[in-house]
Amino acid sequence: MNPRADYRRTAPAVLAAMRGLETAVRGSPLETALLELIRVRVSQINGCAFCLDMHNRDARQAGITQQRLDLLPAWREAPCFDARERAALAYAEALTLIARQPVDDALYAEVSAHFDDAALAQLSLAIIAINGWNRLAIAFRTPLPQAG
Repeated sequence: MNPRADYRRTAPAVLAAMRGLETAVRGSPLETALLELIRVRVSQINGCAFCLDMHNRDARQAGITQQRLDLLPAWREAPCFDARERAALAYAEALTLIARQPVDDALYAEVSAHFDDAALAQLSLAIIAINGWNRLAIAFRTPLPQAG
């Protein structure tokens, strides 16, 4: 596929806004490994090759094993994810697919058992951010970096 317009160059205000969102996410007290699991899982759902390439690499640098990355699409069945990660992944999937069904009370109660109100807002922002990056990369066909 050929890249489309380079939004980073042609719409710098868009890039600045997205970077501001990302700065807020990275400044939250949420662990880097959890954020990377969320970024990879959301990017898998959205089919974003650019973000998958970036965040799989970032996840490994954050100490996430290849086995856990390989099993991420089957996190419900894989024993290597703890209850907090499972709640965050379920919530990330629900927010990513929100047009299909709203976040139900049972899921909200589950994720709230692991994240206080501030952390849940930060987790939501992280999920919103990666969905935004995915949509930009997919819409504009952002090319993968050249393998080196």
